[in-house]
Amino acid sequence: MDYPSKKSFTNKPTLKGLSLSAIKDIFFPRSCIQCSGPVEESPYQYICKTCSQFLVLAHPPNCKICGYPFLVDKILSKNCPHCAELTPSFSRGYTLCLAKKTGRQLIHNLKYNNGLYLRKDLETIIHQLPHLRKICQEAILVPIPLRPTKLRERGFNQSHTFAQVLQKTLNANIQIENALNRTRFTRSQSTLSRELRKKNIRKAFALSPNINLDLKKKYILVDDVFTTGSTANACAKVLKKAGIRSIELITLGYG
Repeated sequence: MDYPSKKSFTNKPTLKGLSLSAIKDIFFPRSCIQCSGPVEESPYQYICKTCSQFLVLAHPPNCKICGYPFLVDKILSKNCPHCAELTPSFSRGYTLCLAKKTGRQLIHNLKYNNGLYLRKDLETIIHQLPHLRKICQEAILVPIPLRPTKLRERGFNQSHTFAQVLQKTLNANIQIENALNRTRFTRSQSTLSRELRKKNIRKAFALSPNINLDLKKKYILVDDVFTTGSTANACAKVLKKAGIRSIELITLGYG
């Protein structure tokens, strides 16, 4: 009888030489947050190549208030129709993507499905929007604070996580300060009309105790979604009243 040689045993496939991420993909294959299919040959970790085509990034030119990307180079107005009647207390707004299809799933998973694993994909998006580095240079990022009950329930503030990713990715001498506090309970904004959002959020924020503001710096509010701008505007009013002259806004998504 012929027995297998020692050499034949050593030729069996092994995991030697594979990266940690490749090994993880073998035992824990990644699925797309949009279609649940496998993620292969995609620049993202949790968005497949097909669904990445439905992720609309907010390249310039943009609406000056909400950051909505205009699809043509020449525009007649600096603002989109959605923001035509808004008079925000912040001077400029930016966003990363539209909160539609894949963009909506990205934000939804970050907020409601313990989506801290999506930080690498946020980095990939930010790398594709190089204008953000100049915008955030030397700035102080101020995450919009969550309601205490939401913070306990979720375990993290998605706006603070987004600010951390911006700080890490842009390498633009950025600081993060929790300069604002929630002062009272507010209802969830998601189901309210524009007018009810304004009333709901009125006087809901204040400066954090013992915070030292640098009046010469640019302060950028950081939030997850721009819908009506009511929350960001309420926070901007607090900073403006405290003497901050340069206040801008960056959101993860618009819509």
